[in-house]
Amino acid sequence: MGALGRVLLWLQLCALTQAASKLWVPNTDFEVADNWNQNRTPCEGGAVEFPADKMLSVLVRESHAVSDLLLPLDGELVLASGAGFGLSNADSHWDCGAGDPAVFRDPDRFSWYDPHLWRSGDEAPGLFSVDAERVPCRHDDVVFPSSASFRVGFGAGASPVRVRSVSALGRTFTSDQDLAAFLASRSGRLCFHGPGVLSVGPEDCADPSGCICGNAEVSAAAVESRGRARVGTMPGTLHGLLPSRLSDASPFSRRSALALRADHRPSPQAQPWICAALLQPLGGRCPQAACHGALRPQGQCCDLCGAIVLLTHGPAFDLERYRARVLGTFLGLPQYQGLQVAVSKVPRSPRLRGADTEIQVVLAEMGPEMGGAGRLARALLADVAEHGEALGVLAVTMRESGAHVGVGSAAGLVGGVAASLLLALLVLLVALPLLRRAGRLRWRRREEAVPAGAPLGFHNPVFDVAASKELPWPQPLSGAPKAATGSTSHSYFVNPLFAGAEAEA
Repeated sequence: MGALGRVLLWLQLCALTQAASKLWVPNTDFEVADNWNQNRTPCEGGAVEFPADKMLSVLVRESHAVSDLLLPLDGELVLASGAGFGLSNADSHWDCGAGDPAVFRDPDRFSWYDPHLWRSGDEAPGLFSVDAERVPCRHDDVVFPSSASFRVGFGAGASPVRVRSVSALGRTFTSDQDLAAFLASRSGRLCFHGPGVLSVGPEDCADPSGCICGNAEVSAAAVESRGRARVGTMPGTLHGLLPSRLSDASPFSRRSALALRADHRPSPQAQPWICAALLQPLGGRCPQAACHGALRPQGQCCDLCGAIVLLTHGPAFDLERYRARVLGTFLGLPQYQGLQVAVSKVPRSPRLRGADTEIQVVLAEMGPEMGGAGRLARALLADVAEHGEALGVLAVTMRESGAHVGVGSAAGLVGGVAASLLLALLVLLVALPLLRRAGRLRWRRREEAVPAGAPLGFHNPVFDVAASKELPWPQPLSGAPKAATGSTSHSYFVNPLFAGAEAEA
């Protein structure tokens, strides 16, 4: 590795060792096209409508000319420097189309539990997080945009959310008392809504082996059941398990804001809500995995293709150091291109003896080619066998998904066609004698097909010698030139149907 590579790796390791943070992505700015029903900002001179029954805060950065402006009953338009609204006649702007108003989309559509709406502050090439860890964990710092308006929903029935800190509107909250006062204010109610509970606690992850995220924690029975079920393919639907709605329009009340509490217990309902938000665009169902025997790691909503390596660690294990080792020593090799890895601490099944946590290494295959994750998993096993004591790893196990679906499908199609043809032939051989015995299928031999004495039509003298001998050759007509008597050539034939007519003529 060259000097530049070592510098980049060092910078990357520095980013990995910093405190984890989650950044909120969407906003409710006026100039964002995705916030409007026509997927474009209102045209000059057009009509603009905001939902009348929704609370919202909208940041306006520019000046706009509108013909009509329908404001919400409870909300605010925050005007940046130089921004504003002016009245204009819609007829003077040809680009307003048919004159339909531009309607601001529902601001309550953004859910805290939607993994699509978060971005990790310590992202690195080749690394990813399982779905439950894409949403803020209990030790994460949550950052909302300081120069944009936003709105976040907490659905009814979801478990309390606890994070390390919350940064919003230029302020950072590290105590429940300060956060509760902000959520109860008008600005807080415009930014956060729903009956859910949000709390903070300045708790750093002091364990070098890592800390459990908390979103995927379930009861002991559920962990054991999931440990058994994830060996095979799990159902691709979440119906009956997920909440019916992802957000609730009711605002934070002062009572709910003051009821924030420091809850360190497992969060049994967090992952179902996360999966509900993640799969809502797909109708609540997981897409079909592209391999046989797909795997479902802890914290993941749907099956994936690749491999899972589980490490039983000792007190000397360092999660960040091992993640950096996988990233720098293995994942950068050419034979492992196209793979992504997720390394995190997860609860261990209580049916297994020993520690109550383990390190989960998920190797996901993102391309059409399969097998790279299995090779990398075996390389990690060999690395543990050689350097396990120095790494603080006591034991290691792995699981690998099967072949690509296309390989088995092509072979299955060919075999299915061959089996169908063979079955049809056997049915035909068995059915023909049965039908003949039943009298529903009859055939006769050539000599039995026509009874004796039946009229046979006429014989073609060219192809029937007997017919040629039976029919006399016609005599030439009077006055016609006679053929040479010495000739025996008969290069013509007489149609017996017209022979009589010629003789009479």
